[in-house]
Amino acid sequence: MRCLLSRKVYGGTSCGLLGLLLCFHVVPGVKGDAVQVIELGHNWSISNQNGSMTIADQTLPSGIYSAFYPNQLLDAYNDVRLRWLAYDNWTYTNNFKFDVDHYKRVRSFNLTFHGIDTIAEIRLNRQLLGRTDNMFVRYSYDVSKLLQNDNVLEVEITSPVLVARAKANALDLAELYVPPACPPESYHGECHMNMLRKMQASFSWDWGPAAPSMGIWKSVQLEMYEVALLRDVDVDISSNDTHWNMHISCYMDTMSRENFYAELVFYAVELLKETVVIDTYTSKPISYLTPVIVFDQAVPIDEVKTWWPNGFGDQKLYPLHFTLNAWLGASGPELRAKTKSQKSVRVGFRTLELVERPAPDGQGNTFLFRVNGLEMFMKGSNYIPSHILPEQQTFEGIAYILESAREAHMNMIRVWGGGIYESDYFYDLADTLGIFIWQDMMFACAMYPTTPDFLASVSEEVRQNAKRLSHHASVAIFAGNNENEAALVQNWYHTFGDLDRFKAEYRELYLGNVIHELKIVSHRSRPEPLVSSPSNGKAGERYNYISENPQETSNGDVHFYDYFKDAWNADIYPRPRFASEYGLQSLPGAFAWSRLKADDYPLAELMSHRQHHPLAMVPITTQVHRHLPLPLPEDENYNEALIYFSQISQAMATKVETELYRSLRDTDHNTMGALYWQLNDVWIAPSWSGIDFYGNWKLLHYWARDFLAPIAIVALEDTTKKALNISLICDSQKPSVDTANLNVVANIHLWSQLLPRQSQNWSVTLRPNGVQYDKVIPIKDLLKGEFNEHNAYLEFQLRRDQTVLSRTYFFPSSIASAVGILDPELDFDLTSKTCVSTTSGTRNSISITITVKHPAVFVYLELQLPYRYKLSENGYMQTTPVHVVHATIETSSCIRIWRKSYFNIWTVNEFMP
Repeated sequence: MRCLLSRKVYGGTSCGLLGLLLCFHVVPGVKGDAVQVIELGHNWSISNQNGSMTIADQTLPSGIYSAFYPNQLLDAYNDVRLRWLAYDNWTYTNNFKFDVDHYKRVRSFNLTFHGIDTIAEIRLNRQLLGRTDNMFVRYSYDVSKLLQNDNVLEVEITSPVLVARAKANALDLAELYVPPACPPESYHGECHMNMLRKMQASFSWDWGPAAPSMGIWKSVQLEMYEVALLRDVDVDISSNDTHWNMHISCYMDTMSRENFYAELVFYAVELLKETVVIDTYTSKPISYLTPVIVFDQAVPIDEVKTWWPNGFGDQKLYPLHFTLNAWLGASGPELRAKTKSQKSVRVGFRTLELVERPAPDGQGNTFLFRVNGLEMFMKGSNYIPSHILPEQQTFEGIAYILESAREAHMNMIRVWGGGIYESDYFYDLADTLGIFIWQDMMFACAMYPTTPDFLASVSEEVRQNAKRLSHHASVAIFAGNNENEAALVQNWYHTFGDLDRFKAEYRELYLGNVIHELKIVSHRSRPEPLVSSPSNGKAGERYNYISENPQETSNGDVHFYDYFKDAWNADIYPRPRFASEYGLQSLPGAFAWSRLKADDYPLAELMSHRQHHPLAMVPITTQVHRHLPLPLPEDENYNEALIYFSQISQAMATKVETELYRSLRDTDHNTMGALYWQLNDVWIAPSWSGIDFYGNWKLLHYWARDFLAPIAIVALEDTTKKALNISLICDSQKPSVDTANLNVVANIHLWSQLLPRQSQNWSVTLRPNGVQYDKVIPIKDLLKGEFNEHNAYLEFQLRRDQTVLSRTYFFPSSIASAVGILDPELDFDLTSKTCVSTTSGTRNSISITITVKHPAVFVYLELQLPYRYKLSENGYMQTTPVHVVHATIETSSCIRIWRKSYFNIWTVNEFMP
C-alpha cells in the first residue's frame, strides 16, 4: 500500500491494483467485453459568475479555495479574508473529445459524479442533466443521446452560504424554523449549516475554520456498458460451529428500463478451490427496479484465520473478486458488447456483538463489544476530517493519522458526524491496522429539516454510503447522529418552544429514514445501528429513542465535558458504561504557530482569533492555574508557557479520565469504552486534538501511547479516603500474557533531588483481558517522616524482574506549590545521527542525550524545523542524571549537519517563581 500514499484521495470508486488488473480479465468461452470507464479528471477550467476570475488546466479533485488560493486558506486570518469566495457562484467546465463512431455499438453511456460540493446544475452540451444537493451522494446521468465528438460539460455550483440562507428563510416563512440559525460569534462562521447535506464543519466549528467550499471533490467518470455495471459488494459474515458463511449482495447500477440477464463469477483464491458461478439469472431476468444478486457461500471454519482488532491478534484479510456479465435478450450477450464489470474487496472473518444485558450494579444495561466471543474494552479517540477542504485529503495524510492511532494502541476510533464519509482507502487501511470504526452518519449538533426533498436526499445518501462501507471488518457500528437527541431534550437550541414538532421531525428523519436505510444493510456480524450518540442504547426504545436523559450513566454511551472542576481529579468524572467523547483543549506547539504566514500579527492576537470556544481561553487557563506556575499575561514568556502548560494539562486530564474508565471495567460500573475527543486537527488553533495539523504529536498523543498501552499500572486518588487505588490493567488474553515474575515498585521522590529517596515493592499478578485491583494505599503511609505532600511525589512502576513494563506518577499537591523544584541545569547533545531513504521520503534518526543536575519536570522537546517528527517520549519526568530521547524526522533529503539550535527544550522548572 505504500506505493499509493502520495496519491490524492479520489473517493470510493477504486478497487485497488488487483481490481484494476481484473478489469481486463475475460472469462474464457463467455461473450462480452469489459465495461469501459473514461476518467474526466483533467483539463477543467473554473470561473466565477461574472467571469472576472478564471483559471484553467485544473485537475480533480478540486475546490475553489484550493484552485485560486492554494495552501493559503489556513494562513493568518484568511479563514475570514477569503470568505468572499463562498459568496460567489462558480462554474467548472470541461471540454472533451469523444469518438462517437468508435463507440456507436455501446448501448449505455453513464456520466457519474462521485462527489460534488454541493448545490449544482450539470449540463452537457447545453442540455440540463440534473441538479445536485448532497455532497455525500453519487449522481449518475444517462448521456447516450447527448454525446458528440466535441463536448462541453459544465457544473454550475451555487454559493452554499446563500442557498442555505434562502432555504432557512423559506422554512421560517412557513413557520417551520429549524435551529440553530447561526454558530456562536466566536466561531467566525456561517449560518444555517443544517440546511444543506454538506460537511457540517465546513461552515465552522469550535475546533475549525469556516471554509464553505465548492467544487468537485471526487472523480467524474464516463462509464460505457451494455445494460448494468457492478457498483458495490456487501459481504455479511456469520459463523456456526463448523463454518463461516458469507452472505453476499452484489449491487448493480443500470439506466435500463428493461429487465436484464446476468451471470456472476466469484473468485476467492485463498478460501475456495474452485470459482463460483451464479448463473441463476442467465435464464431468469433481474428486475431493473432492484438490480441486486444475493447468494451465500460457506467456508470451513478451520480453513479461515480470524480477524482481530489491534492488540488482540492478526488482521488477516481475504481478497474476494467478482465479475459481472450483464446483457439484454435471452439469447445472451452479443459479441464485443461491453457487458463485464469488476469489483474487488477484502474481508475479515470476525464476529461482533454489542452486549446490552442487565448491568452488575443492578441499574440499566451494559454497553460493551464482544469480538470473536471475547468481551473487549474499546480504547481510542474521535476522528475529524484530515483536512477542512476535502479535496486536499491525501492517502499519505490519512495513513499517518491512522498509523499514529495504532501506535498509541487504539482499537477503535469514532468517525464523527460533522465531517464526511471517508474514502475507501481510509476503511481499507483501518481493516489492515485493526482499528474498529464507530461510524456516525453525517448529522451533528443541530435539528434538521424534514421536507420531502431533504428526506429523499438523506435516504439516498445513507443507502449509498452504507452499501459502500458495510463489508469492512473495521466498521463496527453505525450511529444516526452526533448529540442531536441530547440537544433536543436538553433544549440546546430552544426547541422547547415547539417540542412536539421537533420530536416528530427527529423521529421522521432518523427512525423513518436514516435508521430505516441502515437496517436494510444490517449485518449479523455488526450490531444494530444506534440512533444517536450519546444515547441510552436499547433502553431508549421505551421512549421511542428520545430519552428523558440520553446522558444517563446506567445505559448506553456518554459525552462528558466539565471545564471548571479540577480535571486532574478522577472524582469529577462520571462512571458510565461507555465514554464515547470527552476531553480538554490545548494549544499546538510554539513552532507550529511560527509556521503560519502571519508575521505582521502578534501571536496572542492570532491565538485569540482561532480560539473558537465561546469561553475563549478560560477553560485552558482555569485548568493550568490549578497545577502549574503560569506567568502573568503581561510577562514576556506568557505565551510560550501557556502553550507548553496547556499541553501538560490536557495530557494529564485525559490520562486521568481514561485511566479511570479503564480501571472501572471489572467493577459494578462495568465501563467498557473510552474514546477521547479528538485525534487530529484541521488547522493550527486551540483544539482538543492530540496530533496537530502538521502531523506532530502533542503531549497528549505521546502520553496516550502509555495510558492506552495493553499493560498499564494506574494509581488514582480516592479523595474521600485520602488513598491511592492501584490497578493493573491487561488487555492481552491468554495464553499470550505472561504473569510470571511481576512486581510493583513504589518510589518516593523529593522535588529537590535526583533518584528515588525511598522505595518499596511487592509481588503482583495480572488478570488477562481484565483489571487486577491490587492495593488501596493510604497516602499518609507513603508520605511520612521527611516526605510531605509539597516536597515529594510518587512514582509507581510495574516490572517484570528489572524491566519496567509501565509507570505512572501521583502528584499530591499542585506542581506550582511544590517545594524544592530547582533549576535542573539541563544540557543536551545530539548523537547517533543516521539517515535512510524510505518509500515515502527520507527519515533522519537522532539520539538526544539530556543531562540534568536536579529533577526536570515534564521535559518537553520541540523541533524548530518545518518537518514532521516523532520522539521516543515527550513530557517525561527526568529523575536521573542522563536520559536519551530518540527522534525520527521526515525530510525530503538527508540533513547532514544537525545543530542544537534545531531543538528547544522546556521544563516546568524554568517557570517556577
